[in-house]
Amino acid sequence: MDDVIIIGGSFAGLAGALQLGRARRKVTVLDTGLPRNRFAGHSHGLLGHDHKPPLDILAQARQQLARYPSVKLVKARADRVSGALDDFSVLTDDGESLGARRLLLSYGVSDQMPDIPGFAECWGKSIVPCPYCDGFEVAGQHWGLVWSGPQAMHAVSLFHDWTDRLTLFADGHEISADERAELARRNVPVVDGRVAEIGHVDGQISAVNLDTGRAVAVDVLFAHPRNRPSANLHETLGLEVVDTPAGIALKVDERRETSVSGIYAAGDLANPMASVTLASSHGAMAAIFAQQSMLV
Repeated sequence: MDDVIIIGGSFAGLAGALQLGRARRKVTVLDTGLPRNRFAGHSHGLLGHDHKPPLDILAQARQQLARYPSVKLVKARADRVSGALDDFSVLTDDGESLGARRLLLSYGVSDQMPDIPGFAECWGKSIVPCPYCDGFEVAGQHWGLVWSGPQAMHAVSLFHDWTDRLTLFADGHEISADERAELARRNVPVVDGRVAEIGHVDGQISAVNLDTGRAVAVDVLFAHPRNRPSANLHETLGLEVVDTPAGIALKVDERRETSVSGIYAAGDLANPMASVTLASSHGAMAAIFAQQSMLV
């Protein structure tokens, strides 16, 4: 039996495996090899790895974990999870049954692309969600922002640290008179109508085409499509969740433990503020607290 089974081997999962391996705990990491940021050419803001392709960072992390004999990396999907504290069972998609005293869920989320031609092709390249991740590379250029609710007003003020050229696309949503007045004060034009198509060349956006027939050229578009967990294991385990503007996230305490004793969660699955730095930090925290919970 393992001490910990980690389900999901991206930044959070591998960071957790590193801490547990260094504590000489027996760990199995199950991973499908499909991290959320695989569409991005570069990952930003991770100390020591800034502006490196995320898949390269993960490959290097897996190589470094090879020096820890108690850590086993397995390319497999966890199909079923059951059990309780000190006796969890995981069944993989190839029929293997594994047991562990603790679980660390880090299988992330999947972004749900809207049914807009060109959107998916530009996702992670010139349509992005996070200015901290990609803002520096396009600073000073003409940014577009798709309205996704009241949080868009916060984004408008935030974005001014990177650019003074911002256009807001209402995308068919109602924007109040007070909000429009504030946008006008900030010199942010509002374009009404629904986004009908994204004009692009090989994933590089050229224009946002609207159902009104208008086309607005931008250099980058910030959008926040809904997301959902990449697996439903949390549902079968009965874990509590919280609603966020982008989707649901697993509810965790300050030790990264979920509502079920012995099950921890980290990464985008348990934090709506997507960041490789935060995912790595929370993965390490969850692993350390899982290890400490097994002390005798």
